[in-house]
Amino acid sequence: GLALRIVQGQVPDKLQDARVYSLDMGALMAGTRYRGDFEQRFKQLIDELAKQPQAILFIDEIHTIVGAGAVQGGALDASNLMKPALAAGQLRCIGATTYEEFRTIFEKDRALARRFQKIDVVEPSVEETFSILKGLKDKFESHHQVRYPLPALRAAAALSARYLPDRHLPDKAIDVIDEAGARFALHKKRRTQVGVTDIQRVVAKMARVPLEKITEKERDKLADLAPNLKRVIFGQDAAVDQVVAAIKLARSGLKHPDRPIANFLFAGPTGVGKTELARQLALHMGVELIRFDMSEYMERHTVSRLIGAPPGYVGYDQGGQLTEAVNKHPHSVVLLDEIEKAHPDVFNILLQVMDSGTLTDNNGRKTDFRNVILIMTSNVGAQQMARASMGFVQQDHTRDFDVELKKTFTPEFRNRLDAVIQFAPLEPAAMARVVDKYILQLEAQLADKKVRLNVTPQAHQWLCEQGYDRQLGARPMERLVREKIKQPLAELILFGELKDGGQLEIDVEKGQLVLRPRVAALT
Repeated sequence: GLALRIVQGQVPDKLQDARVYSLDMGALMAGTRYRGDFEQRFKQLIDELAKQPQAILFIDEIHTIVGAGAVQGGALDASNLMKPALAAGQLRCIGATTYEEFRTIFEKDRALARRFQKIDVVEPSVEETFSILKGLKDKFESHHQVRYPLPALRAAAALSARYLPDRHLPDKAIDVIDEAGARFALHKKRRTQVGVTDIQRVVAKMARVPLEKITEKERDKLADLAPNLKRVIFGQDAAVDQVVAAIKLARSGLKHPDRPIANFLFAGPTGVGKTELARQLALHMGVELIRFDMSEYMERHTVSRLIGAPPGYVGYDQGGQLTEAVNKHPHSVVLLDEIEKAHPDVFNILLQVMDSGTLTDNNGRKTDFRNVILIMTSNVGAQQMARASMGFVQQDHTRDFDVELKKTFTPEFRNRLDAVIQFAPLEPAAMARVVDKYILQLEAQLADKKVRLNVTPQAHQWLCEQGYDRQLGARPMERLVREKIKQPLAELILFGELKDGGQLEIDVEKGQLVLRPRVAALT
């Protein structure tokens, strides 16, 4: 930058004859075996630069001069050798370092830091990055023997800014076009032009997100999201519609840019599909599910595990469980199961996540939650909703649910939620689909054992009636299938007629479920 402008004459008159020297600290220290060798070399360097009034010394990673060449018990290092020349105005110096190293190393030497004017080099915008890529285009084309059209460069700048939040522009955009060009060398039939699709593949690999999420195919996935979820989540169509509507709003670009995709509280009785909806949502959107059981965070001291232990405590250098998981999978569904069991301090931590989309861990590193769907499940109010009505009129207990919700969660927490989605108790009509689901799972397990399964309509109806519990949801059905079908079936597969495969019919006889195995025919 500066050296090029000096050569091109695009600098003020005072800098027209300036010469920029780059200091290689490693070469300067190499071979210094005895005390005083390094000091002698460095003093000669400074004296030589002082003789040239137009010389400008550039030191990359300038924090390395602090402590460089110092011996044990001595305070004389490269930085102390430079101070007199800097104070006397004999040396003009430019250094480059990062915010963290400036704060932790360079700034601690106050006498050295005040002799430099700090200039912040901010991250360029997407448009500025696009201009930088256009300037680097010729060098990368000659190196990789490919062509980069302008749409590919624009896609590299835009996609890297959106999907690689833990790195900075323009470096991450340069890495994308560099890797896209390098991938072409792996193919025998080499193409000569890097397209937008190639850039999308590279970004998908670097960000660990599905390719469909980056391409336009995501629109088709969003269009079919509600029907696909309703096929696997039974009796909760209203809840599914609310979730999908909030996600479509975020994907259309109309949500707040600094908030997570959505903040949901799933409330309702046990066993009605709250956790399953979160699991299926992650599956159908093609993102990672990060689940935390909040019963592990009931004590005050366990809350620090989410963002990391404070300095001086065991595990300080390991980071937090929540922040590390989201840094590893920035595009994910974060499920906080049974949130009401957590310590109230957890709610306070979540406030800034839901409002500003960031969370700072114990090391001062900010974690980006803008591409996260935050889901919290709770049984708050389920007991009040399940109360029997007095008299002959069916009473509405929704008000009782609202009162219980306000008791448990603070106003500032409720105010940051996009929606409180209330799950209804499972109706008898939905149990038939629940039975079908468990039968299909059993058929898939028996296929490996070469056992064919046949369930009669009478057995299907018996399971629907015996496994239904309005207050406990679908879990009693799972226990019923395990006790009445799977446990007797295990005996038949291990020691009985089905150990070599065969056919199993499940029927009802005298009000009880019976299993009728048939041995496989010998071939």
